[in-house]
Amino acid sequence: MVTQRGRRDAADSPGRAPRRPRRPAGPDADNAPTAEMPAVPAGEPGRNGDAPEAVRAKSIPEAAVARLAVYLRVLSGMSEQGATTVSSEELSQAAGVNSAKLRKDLSYLGSYGTRGVGYEVGVLVSQIERILGLTRQHKVAVVGIGNLGHALANYGGFPGRGFPVEALFDLDPDLIGVPVGGLPVSHMDDIPRICAERGISIGVIATPPTAAQSVCDRLVAGGVQCILNFAPVVLQVPAHIEVRKVDLAVELQILSFHVARRADDAAGNQGNPGLPGAVLPAENGNGRRNGSGPDGGREMVVRS
Repeated sequence: MVTQRGRRDAADSPGRAPRRPRRPAGPDADNAPTAEMPAVPAGEPGRNGDAPEAVRAKSIPEAAVARLAVYLRVLSGMSEQGATTVSSEELSQAAGVNSAKLRKDLSYLGSYGTRGVGYEVGVLVSQIERILGLTRQHKVAVVGIGNLGHALANYGGFPGRGFPVEALFDLDPDLIGVPVGGLPVSHMDDIPRICAERGISIGVIATPPTAAQSVCDRLVAGGVQCILNFAPVVLQVPAHIEVRKVDLAVELQILSFHVARRADDAAGNQGNPGLPGAVLPAENGNGRRNGSGPDGGREMVVRS
């Protein structure tokens, strides 16, 4: 998934001083353990008068935000199974990250856990939900009620996570007024009005690429602040709009690369006894089969 921001980086625009060159990072700066950040005391405003949660949210890197969403999913599952505490090692393994990176991510929340005990699952869930803005609902509109749009409109997991689908749109006259997932489909021309009336904050674009920009413009006109784009195009949006792009074909191509690389590695290892997947010859040239050297162990075969 790719994040597309409407804003441009003005640091290199005319009239501004050039940036100072950054120090080169180490081999894996993101994984390096860091000193704990001091927690922001509850109720203490930030430098600009912001609430503590707002101060923390502004300081969190985007990559860490994505991991926090993963931690929340894992922690919610643990909570449903009755877990009350979790160690950083247990949580990092379940989330698929190393423990140093996890502790760094959680330090942005002002949460460090207790030595020998770990983190309280319920407290950590509440902290992450607050930072991710999940303490209130975000109404969603789905545009393009084809196969993908139907699936998204009928998915029951969105409302329970604070993302109720409140509007559906399409151009097909046979779909207008037809309920999908209990919600009637409206015409795309009504996107700005309906989104404004219903307070839609997130728009999901599941249309063909030729219609995506026009749909995007209508969503923005209706007051939508964030867009999840499944169309394989780059949308042009104002600076205050956040866009997340999901290109399933690109994801499959990335997986194809990994499959092909593993196949090439396996093919390259054939015939090399020292590597996995190697095939040993039946005879070793001395009248003995492989695996029956003079000392009973495996005998090396050298081919000229």
